[in-house]
Amino acid sequence: MSKAIRIHETGGPEVMQYVDVEVGEPGPGEARVRHHAVGLNYIDVYFRTGLYPQPLPAGLGMEGAGVVEAVGEGVSHVKVGDRVAYAGRPPGAYAQVRVMPAAFLVVLPDALSFEQGAAMMLQGMTAQYLLRRTYPVKAGDTILIHAAAGGVGLIACQWAKALGATVIGTVGSDAKAELAKANGCDHPIVYTRENFVERVKEITRGEGVPVVYDSIGKDTYIGSLDCLRPLGMMVSFGSASGPLDPINVPDLVSRGSLFFTRPTLFSYIAKRADLERTAQDLFDVVVDGKVKIEINQRYALADAAQAHRDLEGRKTTGSTILLP
Repeated sequence: MSKAIRIHETGGPEVMQYVDVEVGEPGPGEARVRHHAVGLNYIDVYFRTGLYPQPLPAGLGMEGAGVVEAVGEGVSHVKVGDRVAYAGRPPGAYAQVRVMPAAFLVVLPDALSFEQGAAMMLQGMTAQYLLRRTYPVKAGDTILIHAAAGGVGLIACQWAKALGATVIGTVGSDAKAELAKANGCDHPIVYTRENFVERVKEITRGEGVPVVYDSIGKDTYIGSLDCLRPLGMMVSFGSASGPLDPINVPDLVSRGSLFFTRPTLFSYIAKRADLERTAQDLFDVVVDGKVKIEINQRYALADAAQAHRDLEGRKTTGSTILLP
């Protein structure tokens, strides 16, 4: 028997149960992975609360790193004994051992630890597609990143800085402002006491920014639009403060023909070639030292409920991992 987190109903952190599970053998296209570390992400909260529906009972967790114990028929890109990492559906990473679709697995370079792998796959590949594909950031751009001291935020700030951008970021406290600044954010804005729209306009001398990366959602949506220059792109990739209301198209028209997109990582890595390219780009910038993965919280897998409470209470910074 192995241990895992399961939910039988949606709700608060208390619905998560640490239970014994039977793992079994991998079927065609599957692999069995023994986790050394598991990533914690806000998408896990969405599944736990039911914002993202799934059949119950169910597991949680989209990201992990470990060693392949067995592979099923038709799996050739990984083999028994490989060090691997992944970010992908279905949820179920909150486990000591799991059987999962092998298509999401990539071999983890020897230069990277299991903890780094578990902490960076979902957040790091999210930063990759945001900065390299959704709106390709180039040298000389001035961009706005909300939640700049969060997991995606710290990676995106460093990566955007390495690309030659000037980075503006919103944070919730002075301590988070210092952390964001240490990770490439040129202009941290403490939104609890500063009007981020006014500050962005001040920093850009009234011009606005070409792109806003917004994982907050409802609370920042209109303000984010107001930070954009004409023909700018609003990239809404999360809903930490709640889902957006239906989009009012005139809001985009009146601000200068703005673009709006709601991307997800899983659309960008749906093809195996795209997954490999995205992961390799991430591995390269981390191994080269351009991006450092800040693992600022570690919890035992059995304490996943407390990890969720801290995440939702905005008590975490950078990446968080669960240790089986």
